[in-house]
Amino acid sequence: MNKPDIPQLRTVGATGEAGKQLGSALADAQSERSKKPSARRRGVFLLPNIITTASLFAGFYATIAGMNGRFGTAVLAILASVMLDAADGRVARLTRTQSNFGAEYDSLSDMVAFGVAPALVVFSWGLSNLGQVGWVLTFLYIACTALRLARFNTQSDLTGFTGLPSPAAAAVLACTIWVWTEQAGGAPSLLAASAVGLVTTIIALLMVSNFPYYSPKRLGLKGRVPFVALVLVALSFAVLLADPPLILLLLSTGYVLSAPTQFAWGWMRQRKSA
Repeated sequence: MNKPDIPQLRTVGATGEAGKQLGSALADAQSERSKKPSARRRGVFLLPNIITTASLFAGFYATIAGMNGRFGTAVLAILASVMLDAADGRVARLTRTQSNFGAEYDSLSDMVAFGVAPALVVFSWGLSNLGQVGWVLTFLYIACTALRLARFNTQSDLTGFTGLPSPAAAAVLACTIWVWTEQAGGAPSLLAASAVGLVTTIIALLMVSNFPYYSPKRLGLKGRVPFVALVLVALSFAVLLADPPLILLLLSTGYVLSAPTQFAWGWMRQRKSA
């Protein structure tokens, strides 16, 4: 029985122009494969983004609590968001998990926790008594927070802050409401609402100002310090526990006034020497 002819497979060596085209095609394919991100790069780092999500949830919870009249709970949620915001960046640096996605996510979380949340809490507390003026002041604070975060994202030098940081601004408003609920309580008067409205306006303008503020990133925690430093830390905790609302308000207010005071002192010295 005759067997059908089976074509033999032969390896033909590409030469000349065909060889060049084949080599170019292989090089292009290898280049395309190298450009494709790996599976690890397409994902996100979990640990710092979990902390950022917790900060975002704390800001959202503060908004809900403030709208329901639970201002003490709202204040604690905002302060918790401040601490979480300070933790996520440090954790990302320590674990070397910084990413552009984490930076953008952190900025959006800050807008909710330190822009929308404190503004709506203050509005629900007393700025609503000011009528249309209260709406304007609330929007001014939110808008200045957005501008402050946008400018921070475009800064190349992150060793200092230009303008008041939004967490510090939120802490001042939160501690102000906290002191009122602990000391006075009840519905605020028109005078008290007007005073807080003035504070809100000043803080909003300081966020978009050009005053240089000290960055906590300059504070090194890895080196050795004298033993007395640990004693001072313990003493600070004892003072804080004596009256947390008032002490935190004084500390945050001192940080807010530090840059304008330094600027005024330098201007006075320069004018005196001239």
